[in-house]
Amino acid sequence: MNDQSEKFTEKIKASYKPVGSYIYLGAGILDGQVLADAEVNLPLHMMNRHGLVAGATGTGKTRTLQLLAEQLSDAGVPVFMLDVKGDLSGLSQPGSINPKIEERAGQLNKQFVPAGFPLELYSLSGKLGAQMRATVLEFGPTLLAKILDLNDTQTGVLAVIFKYADDNKMPVIDLNDLKKLVAYLSDEEGAEEIKSTYGKISTATSGTILRKIVTIEQQGLSGMFGETSFDIEDLFEKVDGKGTISLLNISDVQNQPVLYSTFLLSLLAEIFYNMPEAGDLDKPKLVFFFDEAHLLFKNSSKAFLEQIETIIRLIRSKGIGVFFCTQSPSDVPESVLSQLGNRIQHALRVFTPNDADALKKTVNTYPRSDFYKIDQILTALGTGQALVTVLNEKGIPTEVAATMLTPPRSIIGPLTNAEYIALTQSSAMTKKYQETIDPESAYEILTNRINEKQAAQETEVSQEKAPKKDEKSLIEQVMGATITRQIGKEIVRGLFGMLTGKKTRSSSGKGIFGF
Repeated sequence: MNDQSEKFTEKIKASYKPVGSYIYLGAGILDGQVLADAEVNLPLHMMNRHGLVAGATGTGKTRTLQLLAEQLSDAGVPVFMLDVKGDLSGLSQPGSINPKIEERAGQLNKQFVPAGFPLELYSLSGKLGAQMRATVLEFGPTLLAKILDLNDTQTGVLAVIFKYADDNKMPVIDLNDLKKLVAYLSDEEGAEEIKSTYGKISTATSGTILRKIVTIEQQGLSGMFGETSFDIEDLFEKVDGKGTISLLNISDVQNQPVLYSTFLLSLLAEIFYNMPEAGDLDKPKLVFFFDEAHLLFKNSSKAFLEQIETIIRLIRSKGIGVFFCTQSPSDVPESVLSQLGNRIQHALRVFTPNDADALKKTVNTYPRSDFYKIDQILTALGTGQALVTVLNEKGIPTEVAATMLTPPRSIIGPLTNAEYIALTQSSAMTKKYQETIDPESAYEILTNRINEKQAAQETEVSQEKAPKKDEKSLIEQVMGATITRQIGKEIVRGLFGMLTGKKTRSSSGKGIFGF
């Protein structure tokens, strides 16, 4: 080891020497050589300061997420993560040793010990794991507008609809509730009801919102809205002292990135609003991995971005850590990026002017290094290598270290189909969330209201007609009685005349028998 290597090793040791529990990421690389003694560690205490895992496709981001999840689980910290390709289910089974893993373990001077970890499988469609649902009300107008791709005007109308439902104590559980509310409040009766208090909703706007909702239903994803809503407490489970890794498999809905990324944010928002303050902890209560993060921020409204920024800034006080995973740091808005204290940057590839610009921006986010030219090392990293800087125990960024990452200990890849099905069917969560509950909500309340009003109108119409019929009947009765009395009088006169021998006349001048 030369003087430069010794200097580098000592600086890395001093910079990455955590006081408490930590995650071992790997060892530093200098001039192409892995220096096993230059251990790069991430303090558990600082994981609720959030982080970023970035890099071009094929550089090993997913395996980095895997090794982070494994060591968090070992430390008793539950993990929630997105499985975009469906290849993280192998976390539940011990991996196997192969020449590549042996080589890397040798470079790091570590013994490779295969291990499996407690795993729960979830799905938005309900086909690949326990059904994950959220009520429409839990989403709220801002996040729902993101899913429906509404403009600012339409989003404002959606907010009015939510306000009406809240003021009138109408639970908005599923898409049927929302459709019923939109239709009702834009129709004559509902429109008149809200006109003075909330304002009028145009039929064009309501029609657009309804079409967007129907599109979601046609894509077969209406099942993610409703009851039984997912209980966030299920994310904090432990098994035999290990934190459970909750895996949301979205491989069957990959073509709906806005929907699943927004669902993740709604889940994070629910955790934020419902978890108590925790203060500084030795380790986080939960670490939330947000894969494909660039999809979350793409074409987002100002209100949407503000909501994300607020959650990320404040949720760490609840003991929750959030790590975003994306291709380039420039995919994440600066207001959010500034909150991510821990960085694991895989290689960036420069093929276009935009790539060059992204590289320049990324370089500017790293501390100055005495050992690397950041722009050069970022394009020279191999698969399984990353440029790392994290926050130490005092919250100060550590020395930048090109790092050979330790390999995951579980299966790198998916379970077999039979193993996957067996794991899903044996899960208590699958049983808990398999049934859909349809409680009384806005749809039933409005339907009953409309039916009651129709019934009242029919009764009113019937009553309006009824007096005319009674009047006619009364006239007939009066006329009948009058005629009867007249005939009675004529009969009496006739009998009297017969007895007295006098002729009597009717009022018409004729006798009772017409003569």
